[in-house]
Amino acid sequence: MIRALLVRGLLLGLLAGVVAGGFAFAVGERYVDRAVALEKAPAAHEDGGGHDHGDGAVVSRPVQKAGLFLATGLYGLAIGGVFALVFAGLRGRVGPRTDGGLALAAAGTAFVAIVLVPFLKYPANPPAVGDPETINGRTVLYVIMVLVGLASVAVAVGTARRVTGGPWGRWLSGGGAFLVPVVAAWLLLPGVDEVPAGFPASLLWEFRLSSLGTQLVFWAAFGVLFGYACDRAARRLPVAVPSAR
Repeated sequence: MIRALLVRGLLLGLLAGVVAGGFAFAVGERYVDRAVALEKAPAAHEDGGGHDHGDGAVVSRPVQKAGLFLATGLYGLAIGGVFALVFAGLRGRVGPRTDGGLALAAAGTAFVAIVLVPFLKYPANPPAVGDPETINGRTVLYVIMVLVGLASVAVAVGTARRVTGGPWGRWLSGGGAFLVPVVAAWLLLPGVDEVPAGFPASLLWEFRLSSLGTQLVFWAAFGVLFGYACDRAARRLPVAVPSAR
């Protein structure tokens, strides 16, 4: 069973990654192009801090655009495999009783924990935003927020399962248990603000929305596809009929 779930997760993760890549290509690439154009402008190189992502880059923009689908596909492949293994561990233990419901709930929870929580603290930045010398530090902070999101979900689920006050009591206690470590991390971890003066606020906002939208499309597509495939597989399993005596 685990092998079937793993294969299903890998294939559907790959498919969802391609779908998300299509969204990123249709919606997000225009904002990357505009940011690259600003980065290549003379003003961006006055202090020697510009970084060429255009024709003179090691990987040109046309190749980057073509590789977008490869990147999102590989991302989906990896996420799909990990998700399938986690799903196998959760199945029958927590969450909705149906496989489809559990898949949707798990995908939505994963989106909140590993995408939305770190995004709200450290949102994505387009080219020309961010100091290359701080990239390691920013990466560590982002990973910390991902871990905080995952730990908060685990704490919330554990808390909700111990409450015996009905669904409303479980939801409120679980939500509170989730927010406490998340808010604490937001307040305690340092902020990162490396947007250069004069960078268009509208472009920054649109790029970040498209980046978040790409993740939302991936997780929504993957959750629906994986849940549908699991429900369909469950319906095809033979049902044991008690013998007459």
